[in-house]
Amino acid sequence: MNFPLIAAGLAVLAGALTEWVVLVLVLGLLSSVGAVAKNYQGIDIPVSSGITFPMTLLIVYLGMSLFVPPPATMHLLLLGLVFISFLGFIDDMLGQRDTLGFKGHFGALFQGRLTTGGLKALGGGLIALFVAYFSSSGGGNIVLNTIILALSTNMLNLLDLRPGRAIKGFLFFLLLLLLVSWESIDWFLLAPIVGMIVVYFSYDLKARTMMGDAGSNVLGFYLGYLVITHLSLYSRCGVLIFLIGLHLYTERYSLSQTIEANRFLYALDQLGRGEKHDQRAKTD
Repeated sequence: MNFPLIAAGLAVLAGALTEWVVLVLVLGLLSSVGAVAKNYQGIDIPVSSGITFPMTLLIVYLGMSLFVPPPATMHLLLLGLVFISFLGFIDDMLGQRDTLGFKGHFGALFQGRLTTGGLKALGGGLIALFVAYFSSSGGGNIVLNTIILALSTNMLNLLDLRPGRAIKGFLFFLLLLLLVSWESIDWFLLAPIVGMIVVYFSYDLKARTMMGDAGSNVLGFYLGYLVITHLSLYSRCGVLIFLIGLHLYTERYSLSQTIEANRFLYALDQLGRGEKHDQRAKTD
């Protein structure tokens, strides 16, 4: 879509301002109802604040659509983001951490017990199939894109174990996607997210709040959506191999320990945090 530079800049600003307002209000709400957990400093901070992401995008996309014709795929993307964030919010608020990973959740399901993580996995797979079905052509593409969307959604959840890590991962993978699909990228859909993330980043990086699955799911789903709508078949196959490899690795090894054992990754992980050692309420 042809989206002029000035319009893109205004969309970034709108995303930033809207996220700031929504985030301040939601953080106050979460604190008032006791939706808090201790950060690595032992301070109670709001959790699942990533629920602001779909709220912000709904508001900004609506406002933009009053002035610029929206892309036909906007409604499909928004449906996926809202649904996947809702599932993440349920897991954040009601989930128990005695069952972790795909193996644990599906193992419980095979025993007749549905966990919130299992609900998130099943619901996430369903919305991934729905979005892939209406944005893909051919049965093979639908299957491939469904798996990419589902695994990409969970990828950012795997990273959200330390302050700022998930957003750093999101920005890294987003940059890679922009480098290979710069000319075809839909700036109408992307610009507000850039502004939104810029504002939220400082809160998460300084451990003033936790985005939870309600936020990491949104970021992961959006990355997956860019992959299935902008990359070639061979590139998508490469992405799928990477996602499968990452999930298999994290089923056996701690991602945090892997990062801490690598000097470059550890320095990047600590960048902007100002602390050498930190813990989150969520553990891997």
